[in-house]
Amino acid sequence: MTATSRESWDVAVVGAGCFGAWTARQLHAAGKSVLLVDQYGPASARASSGGESRAIRMSYGPDELYTRFSHRSLAMWKAFFAEIGRPELFQETGVLWMTKGEAHDAAASLRALLAAGIPHERLGEEELRRRFPQIVVITGGWAIFEPESGALLARRAVQAVVAEAVRGGVDYQVATIEPPAGEGRLEALRTKGGDSLRASAFVFACGPWLHKVAPRALAGRIFPTRQQVFFFGVPKGDTRFGSPAMPTWIDFGQGFYGMPDLEGRGFKIANDVHGPAFDPDTGERVATPEALAEARAFMHERFPGMRDAPLVETRVCQYENTSNGDFVIDRHPGYDNVWLCGGGSGHGFKHAPAVGEFTAERVLKGDATHPRFTLASKQTEQKRSVH
Repeated sequence: MTATSRESWDVAVVGAGCFGAWTARQLHAAGKSVLLVDQYGPASARASSGGESRAIRMSYGPDELYTRFSHRSLAMWKAFFAEIGRPELFQETGVLWMTKGEAHDAAASLRALLAAGIPHERLGEEELRRRFPQIVVITGGWAIFEPESGALLARRAVQAVVAEAVRGGVDYQVATIEPPAGEGRLEALRTKGGDSLRASAFVFACGPWLHKVAPRALAGRIFPTRQQVFFFGVPKGDTRFGSPAMPTWIDFGQGFYGMPDLEGRGFKIANDVHGPAFDPDTGERVATPEALAEARAFMHERFPGMRDAPLVETRVCQYENTSNGDFVIDRHPGYDNVWLCGGGSGHGFKHAPAVGEFTAERVLKGDATHPRFTLASKQTEQKRSVH
């Protein structure tokens, strides 16, 4: 995948992760010439879009905005995978959101799912035990089950979006962008190699690098954190921890989430609590013994059939958090033709098609963004409100 000899483009999109790839695809579908630039390649090991799998769910508590975005995105992901003949990139495992007692967020999710017409079930304590006997259900526990949700095979999905965009006419280049200096209207980006990339409009969709590429706008407002993921080997001959017996799951009270054994890679467990600050360029990606011990302790408590299961793989990725967990999709305060798109905050991957669609519309129409996506709504102190 290489760029052509074109001297300028209608739009240059910096960042070939899930947000940038889908934004480039939508802009090109609207008839624009598009350059897509990335410093490491789509869904690289350093990217937030890298890794094997990401959950896609519609339950978002009172955040109906994200319920709608996710629902729209699932349809777009599935249509894209069908278009390219790779339906396996979405695994319809179902998603189980486990909670207990008077859970405000779960109750709000039920209302939002009902209002949006999204198939779901409320599973009480006894039904939850009957349906999923391999899970220990705590006293007073209950769950929301979304049968049509599941897991996206993340790395391959993003690479497929980029490859299809390039096949359709989007230009692609590997380059590191110098942060622009100036104001008013940006004419071109400079690469560290000395090239000039000219465009009429620009989108910075740089994930955990967004605050580095746009420091004047986002310094102190994007918080990359170190997140650790573990895969445990399932017992031989035991189908209880693979799909369809085991869904993708979230333990909302304890902060852990995971996925069934997909493609024989192992039973996935990760802690959604924000880790320490992390540099995606230089950070070492080796899981810590402490995090492994926490994951094992949780697994022993909730999934006793996996007790003493061998660790078969670990991953260290990062979230690029905003102060509140809402995305950033807004015009750069210093340039009238530059848009910022990012702040996935650990839940963004699933929304990529809708984010790309929304961002492309803002670039094409030049109108205002949603109030929750504005730069003005992002602070320098973290207080996450979106899960």
